[in-house]
Amino acid sequence: MPMEDGSQANGKAVMSPSRKKLVLAAVYLGTLMASLAISIVTVALPAIQTALKVDFSGLQWVVGAYALCLSAFMLSAGPLSDRYGRKRVWLVGVALFILGSAVCAAAPSLPVLIAGSALQGVAGAVVIPGSLSILTQAFPDPHERAHVIGGWSSFSGIALIVDPILGGLLVDHVSWRSIFLINLPLGALTLAIGFGGLQESADPDQASFDPIGQILSVLCLGALAYALIGAGQVGWMAFSTLLALVVAVAALLLFVIVENRVARPLLPLRLFRDRTYASVSFASFVLGFSGYSSLFLFSIFLQQAQGWSATQAGWRMVPVFLAMAATASRFGPLAQRYGMRRLMIYGYVGLGASMLALASFTPQTPYVVVACFFTVLGVGLGLAVPATGAAAMAAVPRAVSGSASATLNALRQSGMTIGIALLGTVMGSRAISAMSGALS
Repeated sequence: MPMEDGSQANGKAVMSPSRKKLVLAAVYLGTLMASLAISIVTVALPAIQTALKVDFSGLQWVVGAYALCLSAFMLSAGPLSDRYGRKRVWLVGVALFILGSAVCAAAPSLPVLIAGSALQGVAGAVVIPGSLSILTQAFPDPHERAHVIGGWSSFSGIALIVDPILGGLLVDHVSWRSIFLINLPLGALTLAIGFGGLQESADPDQASFDPIGQILSVLCLGALAYALIGAGQVGWMAFSTLLALVVAVAALLLFVIVENRVARPLLPLRLFRDRTYASVSFASFVLGFSGYSSLFLFSIFLQQAQGWSATQAGWRMVPVFLAMAATASRFGPLAQRYGMRRLMIYGYVGLGASMLALASFTPQTPYVVVACFFTVLGVGLGLAVPATGAAAMAAVPRAVSGSASATLNALRQSGMTIGIALLGTVMGSRAISAMSGALS
């Protein structure tokens, strides 16, 4: 069937160069918008805490709600796109992200802000993986596709560098609400380009449908996050904490049972029969638990422990993202020279070493020392993230590469969700009391 531009090749529709540029513009802008939700918000957390008069656990939920919904719904994004159309679902995701941002910007209280963040997370679960699916459909040639996906990855890295700086400037010179308002014009532009540039595609016969598995995955992650965050306030042996843990375990067991019986499961458990893939998946979870969730704590540390402003904290977090982007951009040549396995080991060793050093930081630690270990953390992430993905894809047949990729990303996001909840709770009562005292 011909495309809207009327061109065909070998019986298959072909996009014109101008149409492909519109696809890239829409996908890149959508990715930028979704990436803002985590990296830019972390810089604004102290300002949000002061403005809404919330405790530290409330801050955990602001970021945790986004991460929770992102990880829980990411597995469903692919099947929804396959069933109802990639363009349609992706544009709905962008529209929901705009709505969630508007709710956050206008939030008069913490519950409303958390609800907006959760809506952003649901939308991000559609936009982020949907971007890669759209690029795959728009660029069928492997070499061209590799080039545009590489550009998409580089753009994501640049966005991570710019976001904390932009967030600091907006918080210090406008307000914390402006970090959400910026998504409104950005999202509107993305929608306009997407409507005109993207082409619809769908494979309903290949789409899985597992609503029970989806509900159980959300229940499991939500209950676990609630227990870990609540433990910091009421204790590990409190009834609410224990009840939430029981619900999380029960939901997990039921999820495993359902996924083993459904014809097209949300999470194909058969993938974990391969030891290599199972090991790499665990590594991906650890990556989210430690490296990704640490960004939440570092912003708090720089502003409330060391006394930097939001703008200054944003600049001081740049070494992490700059080192990560620079290392990831050179990953291909490095892998050819040193081998994938060695780079993966180096990445996780660097990640562990930096986290161990960062745990010893105090309000008096010179920034030059902080910056050095931020750089080590960035290099570790720049090696570990692509190496983990490449190792996972090499361990599974090409026929299930889509499911394997979605599972890997969902586990990493789940690790971030649990990491934000747990690491924030174990910071200690002295740090929490100090932060709460600053508000009184």
